[in-house]
Amino acid sequence: MELWQLPATRLAEGIRTREFSAVEVAESCLGRIAGVNPVLNALVDVRPEEVLADARRADAAVAGGAGTGPLHGVPVSTKINTPQRGRLMSHGLAALAGATAKEDDASVTALRRAGAVLVGRSNSPAFSVRWFSTNDAHGRTLNPWSAAHTPGGSSGGAASSVAAGMTPVAQGNDIGGSIRYPAGCCGVVGVRPTVGLVSNWMSPADSGVEGPLTFQAWSVQGPIAGNVADARTALRAMAGPDLRDPFGVPALPGPAAATGPVRVSLVRDVGLAKPHPAVGDALDTAARWLADAGYEVEEIELPPLAEASRLWSLLLFEDMRPMLPGMREMGDEGLRVHLGYAYEYAAELWGERPSLETYIQGWARRATLITRLQETLGRDRILLTPVSAEPPFEQDADILDPARGRGLVAAQWPMTCLPVLGFPGVAVPVGVADGLPVGVQLVGGRFMEDLLLDAAQAIEDRAPRLVPPVSP
Repeated sequence: MELWQLPATRLAEGIRTREFSAVEVAESCLGRIAGVNPVLNALVDVRPEEVLADARRADAAVAGGAGTGPLHGVPVSTKINTPQRGRLMSHGLAALAGATAKEDDASVTALRRAGAVLVGRSNSPAFSVRWFSTNDAHGRTLNPWSAAHTPGGSSGGAASSVAAGMTPVAQGNDIGGSIRYPAGCCGVVGVRPTVGLVSNWMSPADSGVEGPLTFQAWSVQGPIAGNVADARTALRAMAGPDLRDPFGVPALPGPAAATGPVRVSLVRDVGLAKPHPAVGDALDTAARWLADAGYEVEEIELPPLAEASRLWSLLLFEDMRPMLPGMREMGDEGLRVHLGYAYEYAAELWGERPSLETYIQGWARRATLITRLQETLGRDRILLTPVSAEPPFEQDADILDPARGRGLVAAQWPMTCLPVLGFPGVAVPVGVADGLPVGVQLVGGRFMEDLLLDAAQAIEDRAPRLVPPVSP
């Protein structure tokens, strides 16, 4: 087995014990990137000499007896919308194709502190607002399972690179499924943490403008990884108190622990989009595996999830409305068409131009939903939901026609309800259907990530190992 095929935890252990060097790991991953990235176009701005220099420093630290972090010497990618000092930060925009960041954001700083070797920037759609990863600046990222289907978005390059073995871990961010959906499309693990667990602070020198309230309150940074153990390690490495983040926690909570036997409530359908048979099969399989692992499993209806998804289209889209002229001017044609169809879907729910009163009432209703769902979940219940009501979408399905574009927003209800609520979610693969990965999402109360990752591990322990064909 080549080094690029090893998980992050195994790589960190091998580097720490000097079984192999960080340079050898970097060379193996760079070789893999050279072999498959020209096909997949998942990573941009890869600088091999800088990567090898960082790996040599990691080896020197081990040789000198310095303490090592949980990702010491492990190759990790970062996303083109996340500031990394001196590296490409284009947001997928042709006008910013050569722009670079002045400082690291908090999540990148945390990865460096954990010892990660940052190997490249992962591709995303323009402004990171589509569930597809293509843009005029860097081109289209492919899913290593099928060129005809999306790798997900907006962290599609991150998920594609992990699934193809370019890096064992990738950083992503999520305000509407942008970590969890690409993980589901590519057959890997994605974690959307509780808001505040991982700092979302970004240098004012790179953020340019102050983001609207939904961006501040809903967007999170988190890991995508090849397995649950690596996702858990990366999440712990990224988490940390940061008083610069207005929603950051002042101290890390202790490990989540249930007060009794953990119950799993399966939520199959909330009335917004009928689940595809392959999605239903994956839910049934995951439920059976969890029951086999000792979980108490039941199927329930949970209408507040549908209400939260509808609120996403109200609150986020109204916050974005003043930004639309600039987004349409700087973005590509795919972005413009997607925005048009997405706003048509929102208009069907809330009217063409929702009033300020409707917007204010939406925020008030959000607080009620959070309280009710937190009471439902408590400390001993998690939810099992689809990742999406459909398997991975065909490329550019969101811009094919208005009905299909609106239908995709509805199908993504498991992705859009969580940002509104601020709860954590984990996407974990279950298997393959018709040549495409299919997975499930686990949802818990705030700061219950460990409970979710334990359940995800139970699923992974029973699932087949997924190996994509990579060359479509």
